[in-house]
Amino acid sequence: MRKRYDAAFKAKVVLEALREQNTAAQIAAKYEIHPNQITQWKKTFLENLLEVFSKKKDNETEALKKRESELYRQIGQLKYEVDWLGKNLRNSVKSVSKLRVNCPGIAGDSIS
Repeated sequence: MRKRYDAAFKAKVVLEALREQNTAAQIAAKYEIHPNQITQWKKTFLENLLEVFSKKKDNETEALKKRESELYRQIGQLKYEVDWLGKNLRNSVKSVSKLRVNCPGIAGDSIS
């Protein structure tokens, strides 16, 4: 079974590797991982480093926040509509019940 490491652990290892105070082999021994794994994580980190400072990320975040806001607005609207329909359904049922009590044969009852 393969071991899975969380992002915080990977970042910690990569930052230590970038400091270059120890060799990859020493760091690997310290964290009980293969030196090639450190090289792989370091490469991935360096390839994605530009995204940290990119405006594209900011635009994506802004778009996601806008979408989230719109979805919450829609949820609120739908909740309001469901509450309104539930209230009016109860009132309609009460009205039909009153009609049946006051006027037998009306409101769906058949005369036998």
